[in-house]
Amino acid sequence: MLQFIIDHAVFVVPLIVGVIVQAIKFIIYSLKHGWDIRYIFTHGHMPSAHTAFAISIITSVGHFEGINSGAFAVAIALAFLIIDDATRLRMHLGDQGRYLNMLIEQLKIDEKQYPRLKERTGHRISEVAVGAILGFLLTTLFIWLLH
Repeated sequence: MLQFIIDHAVFVVPLIVGVIVQAIKFIIYSLKHGWDIRYIFTHGHMPSAHTAFAISIITSVGHFEGINSGAFAVAIALAFLIIDDATRLRMHLGDQGRYLNMLIEQLKIDEKQYPRLKERTGHRISEVAVGAILGFLLTTLFIWLLH
């Protein structure tokens, strides 16, 4: 198994980093809101596992393939898309959810027919920054351990 991880570290390491950061998010979220196994797949909140995964891919590809490779350029482009989605696009979805929830309340529509929408699906900049730092540090640690 270890040999498989070493042979495919360029992608296995970011997967492991993503799972670890998602577990950290689950623990933090559960401490704030109570334990519920469904929180393991929650979006938004501290830290951003998507950002950690994206930065881990950049770091891993940069180390194993080189920063002058086409793969590194693609990894950076992919990371920009992921981080933009996490911060800007999903925040707009949360705003729409909040407005629709307010509308349902004001119109006194049966909430069983229209369940509450999630209002927090995106990330704040601080959550993305912590995800990026964790992604870089954990990836660097795993690369160091593999060598």
